[in-house]
Amino acid sequence: LEQLRVVEIELALADLASAEKALEKTSRMLKGDRSLKPTAELLEKVVIHLSDGVPLYRAGLDDEQRARLREFFLLTDKPVLAVLNIGEDQIGSEDELAAPVRAELAGAEVVPLSVQLEAEAAQLDEDERAEMLDALGLGEGAVPRFLRSAYHLLGLRTFFTTGEKESRAWTFRAGSTAPECAGVIHTDFQRGFIRAETIQWDELLAAGSWTAARDLGKVRSEGKDYLVEDGDVMEFRFNV
Repeated sequence: LEQLRVVEIELALADLASAEKALEKTSRMLKGDRSLKPTAELLEKVVIHLSDGVPLYRAGLDDEQRARLREFFLLTDKPVLAVLNIGEDQIGSEDELAAPVRAELAGAEVVPLSVQLEAEAAQLDEDERAEMLDALGLGEGAVPRFLRSAYHLLGLRTFFTTGEKESRAWTFRAGSTAPECAGVIHTDFQRGFIRAETIQWDELLAAGSWTAARDLGKVRSEGKDYLVEDGDVMEFRFNV
């Protein structure tokens, strides 16, 4: 924990220097542009937090404030993912070991894993790796959990399309609307968007097919304001 504190303080001090320069520049510009007042006030708040060694990711900033700070590229305003390296003899105590780290890094994602075991498992073929991880009670292993955590912290989500020939996964930004996700596939889909038929992937698997899911009333028709959810299976209707 002491090493984590040192890293956070060093990053906070680096951001403090950047924030003080930004505040000085913004304050000068404020004399001729009063629209910069909210930015100046926010930078004053940021300087106070950073002076106390508090990284901005846990300074209680809202989305609007974070968007306003984006132009200053402050390091501690980024999402944080901490990897807690544990020994083989500590497997089974992950939650207990991670608890003080989560408390120290409030707001950060913490993933406990044994780097040595994961490295050894990576050298095996798929069946042997699964057998080894299962014998240790690790299930799929920690690496997939780490990747999912990083993916979500970056604000990335996945929707699916499926048909007779293939099923595909598509990456989109959290908070995207149905037309925006349609545009991930092709700009024509977004430009001529009419509606999206959607169902969650687990509901589709349980139904067995798209036709069966539709017959069961599980497929929803969503309009242009629909916010796509992680794991949605989608079929877009469009006209151009």
